[in-house]
Amino acid sequence: MNYTEARAFIQEISVRGSELGLETIANLLKLLGNPQDDLKFIHIAGTNGKGSVLAYLSTVLEQSGYRVGRYISPTLFSYRERIQINRERISREDFAEAASQAAEAYTQMKQLGLALPTVFEVETAISFLYFKKKKCDLVMLEVGMGGRLDATNIIRTPVLTMLASISMDHMEFLGNTLAEIAWNKAGIIKPGIPVVSAHQEAASERVIAEEAEKNGSECRFVDLEQITEVCYGLESQSFHYGEFGRIDISLAGAQQIENAALALEGAAALRRSGYDIPEAALHRGMRETVWKGRFSAIHKKPLFIIDGAHNPDAAQRLRDSILKYFKNRKKYYIFGVFSDKEYDKIIEITADLAEHIYTIETPDNPRALPAEKLTEAVRRKNPSVETAGSIQNAVDKSFATAGPEDVIIAFGSLSFLGAVEQAVKMYDERRGE
Repeated sequence: MNYTEARAFIQEISVRGSELGLETIANLLKLLGNPQDDLKFIHIAGTNGKGSVLAYLSTVLEQSGYRVGRYISPTLFSYRERIQINRERISREDFAEAASQAAEAYTQMKQLGLALPTVFEVETAISFLYFKKKKCDLVMLEVGMGGRLDATNIIRTPVLTMLASISMDHMEFLGNTLAEIAWNKAGIIKPGIPVVSAHQEAASERVIAEEAEKNGSECRFVDLEQITEVCYGLESQSFHYGEFGRIDISLAGAQQIENAALALEGAAALRRSGYDIPEAALHRGMRETVWKGRFSAIHKKPLFIIDGAHNPDAAQRLRDSILKYFKNRKKYYIFGVFSDKEYDKIIEITADLAEHIYTIETPDNPRALPAEKLTEAVRRKNPSVETAGSIQNAVDKSFATAGPEDVIIAFGSLSFLGAVEQAVKMYDERRGE
């Protein structure tokens, strides 16, 4: 199987949606020799911020001399982004090799009459095969959805459990209260394995603490009182956090301070477990972390920001950042979202700050909310809204409308931000920039 055939196999099995549960992936991995049992994991769940936290800590570990795998979803710019080692995407050849093994196991499961794995389960198995082949020292493993019954929770060999900020999302799968959602996400806690968590709402914190105690796991939360001397900025930010002193980061957004603090708590927990993370490597790793699509600037004059605010909590964080960085500047939105998201709440939180809003339909996804329907919903909060028709049209119109000192912000589903960046590049190329 070559890369094109491997991607065709992935596309073929993508028609089936998400299914929570561990029995099917257990059967798949057993046929593949359980590669996950030969790896050491840092397992991270949460509603918002887990990708940024993963990026910080994996960069710190890489700077400390470790060979670090990353398994992330969704991806923004390339399918192969989801599987990386030391920030290098899996090669086409390595993907094809691992996918061939997974396809053979898939066929065996069909012949045995077993339940067939979803695309996420197959991709997870592919990542384990690759990370084992490449002899990763550690793998940073991002939960797909929830935690307790997520395919990634098949692992038995984590060295650290991390919980990013938890809020309401995927309620049809995870529960209708914050406590229920936290219980699902805290299901990745393993007996005796240390846990670090972001500062949480009281209901979530209580559930996490109870799950950690039940498993005999040390549990520490980010202490907001230890975050001091914060300096915000679009190109660099700094803060002090307890024993770590001053920390410099390059990621923008008000929420990145707390995300970075959680990564520091993760580094401290790994040090207590015997991992060597030199001070210079830690500071360098935090400073050099890059994570596109999270309040990222991709153009200047006018400033163009892309952000994956796709639920109410993320929308509130986006609003906080807009007010902190752009309070007195005109703002134009490009907005697209999935139909199963609480888009009315996202609109309620963000729409009033915009001079004008262009709505788009996220491409190539059956969950996409039609742009016309999104326009109707936005109009109830901000009448200055129009349906753009396409991402390129939205980008062109926003550039035509915004002045050089204004700000354009594209947000909503992470799935269309890569296309937005391409549309911005196309705009610049047409103008010879």
